[in-house]
Amino acid sequence: MPRPLRVAIVGAGPAGIYAADALLKSDTAAEPGVSIDIFERMPAPFGLIRYGVAPDHPRIKGIITALHQVLDKPQVRLFGHVNYGTDVHLDDLRSFYDAVVFSTGAMFDRELRIPGVELDGSFGAADFASWYDGHPDVPRTWDLSAGKVAVLGVGNVALDVARILAKTAEELLPTEIPANVHEGLKANKAVEVHVFGRRGPAQAKFSPMELRELDHSPNIEVIVNPEDIDYDEGSIAERRKNKQTDMVAKTLENWAIRDVGDRPHKLFLHFFESPVEILGEDGRVVGLRTERTELDGTGNVTGTGRTTDWDVSSVYRAVGYLSDELPKLPWDTVSGTVPDEGGRVMEGEEHMASTYVTGWIRRGPVGLIGHTKGDANETVANLLADFAAGRLLTPSHPEEDAVVAFLEGKGVTYTTWDGWYKLDAAEKALGESQGRERVKLVEREEMLRASGAID
Repeated sequence: MPRPLRVAIVGAGPAGIYAADALLKSDTAAEPGVSIDIFERMPAPFGLIRYGVAPDHPRIKGIITALHQVLDKPQVRLFGHVNYGTDVHLDDLRSFYDAVVFSTGAMFDRELRIPGVELDGSFGAADFASWYDGHPDVPRTWDLSAGKVAVLGVGNVALDVARILAKTAEELLPTEIPANVHEGLKANKAVEVHVFGRRGPAQAKFSPMELRELDHSPNIEVIVNPEDIDYDEGSIAERRKNKQTDMVAKTLENWAIRDVGDRPHKLFLHFFESPVEILGEDGRVVGLRTERTELDGTGNVTGTGRTTDWDVSSVYRAVGYLSDELPKLPWDTVSGTVPDEGGRVMEGEEHMASTYVTGWIRRGPVGLIGHTKGDANETVANLLADFAAGRLLTPSHPEEDAVVAFLEGKGVTYTTWDGWYKLDAAEKALGESQGRERVKLVEREEMLRASGAID
């Protein structure tokens, strides 16, 4: 009887779990069957949803329910707290599996090359998100002493950062934020948050729902300057062909013509302002300089030479995420991705045998979480085509217990899917004791202990 197809997936975020789901739904799952092991460097699964999505987004976090159903399948095992490149290497994985799929995502801030980014008070949005989401590997405190703050970027991450800064700590208390984050937010001095985009309303990358959520807080007054509502032929064409773009533009138009209310925290959305310098004094941020831009007819913009200095004391750079380079894999330094064709890792003109990528490590940090499902389907389809054609490498130790013996032999402390259920219960119990649904554990050792990985 033929053995099951053995697949390792590195990264237990949505992209990796969607890849597992695609494998489970394939004809191969019926005969000869599939056996999937997912390796995750964090003690808990779910990647971006746990450590990148703002805690006041319960609908997005509801995606975890669907991902849970995949990880519940008996053909899937989770090995958490296992770091690719140190605890396990590519050659190790090839000795245990027919194929390896990398879905490690992106968690670092893309570089913004303007003067002043190195100043105290200049922060990366990804770093801030890791802090308020309770990532175990970042500091437990955050400098929230600035009364006026700038956020650079017009994507959903920029809105998340702006919203967290503009809300009160008590508004966020019903969420799963850890105790240290709640304490930090109680000291937040921000009463003015300015979001800057270098192009116009039709080029903003907000999702309509995320944008409208800004206006739901009783403490946040969203303000749009009527002079920033402008469209050229390219912008109008984009609105006509893209319903979401049109919805975003209409929301911004409505906000631009309404009277400013009396909510205590002001959140300004600025368009046609391109950051050119973060201003500093004695090593700290004291302002932001932007250049006014104008549309060129195609939806792009050109500079006008007119600059404005904004009185802010902190700047958050939300200009995109960047993936971490993976050992033993080819790397495109410009895009920050692994080169591929249809999910097959490419080393020059050749497919790197039995090696695949999906999600942001493959195509960069673009699109919503759900978009990674189609990405995973394409990658898995090509993996299965290679399997059917006999192009996969043959592992020397495909037995399911071989990788367990390997990790234990190296003294690697790892968590399991059963361990996630224990951690999940511990966080919910901590929340129940405070009248909340959940309180996230932050310290890695606490997570390992709650998962049953250590005593």
